[in-house]
Amino acid sequence: MVSGKRKERPEPEPEPLPPPFVLTPTSDDCSFLVSECTANGILVELLTRDVIHVLLVNEWENAVYDEYVRPLERVVDFRTEISGIRPKDLWKAKSFWAAQKKVAELIKGRILVGHSLSNDFKALLLSHPKKDIRDTSEYQPFLREGRRRALRDLAAHILGVKIQIKEHCSIEDARAAMFIYQKNKKEWERNIKKHIKSKRKLKEHERK
Repeated sequence: MVSGKRKERPEPEPEPLPPPFVLTPTSDDCSFLVSECTANGILVELLTRDVIHVLLVNEWENAVYDEYVRPLERVVDFRTEISGIRPKDLWKAKSFWAAQKKVAELIKGRILVGHSLSNDFKALLLSHPKKDIRDTSEYQPFLREGRRRALRDLAAHILGVKIQIKEHCSIEDARAAMFIYQKNKKEWERNIKKHIKSKRKLKEHERK
């Protein structure tokens, strides 16, 4: 005699994924000095349009230049909750022109790694050879349907880490961009060489 349908055992729910590792600075003061500044990877970061915080990081994710810069225009809003900048940060800030000169010296002849570097160049009134730029916002394999992705999205997708959780931390963003580049360095550089080689062949063909 059938007393009723047997209850099927429910499928066990999948275990939740462990939370992504939060990328944190390797030093509390976010400023490192390295004995040699000849690394081939440097990142410059702009915090806001009004207040500039310039950070240069070598390929070991250590800061080789970390300075606040006096803005050329009066600051209306520090937007501390977003930028992480406070009025006291500018008490000993460098002049814009002194910082610009120093940054130009440090990046000369080196590969520049970063995210949306065109904004940084515009803010610092600087330029850099295109062949020496590695921009994570423009690298073709990182685009989504032809559109640029935010650094925090790339960090989550490629590195499995969360960044920009609270107020802005320059060293965190800089290290994330450098980690992303280092993880894809071989393929990235190989693609650049292929691109340069194809352009060279095209020019030679046009000359014939």
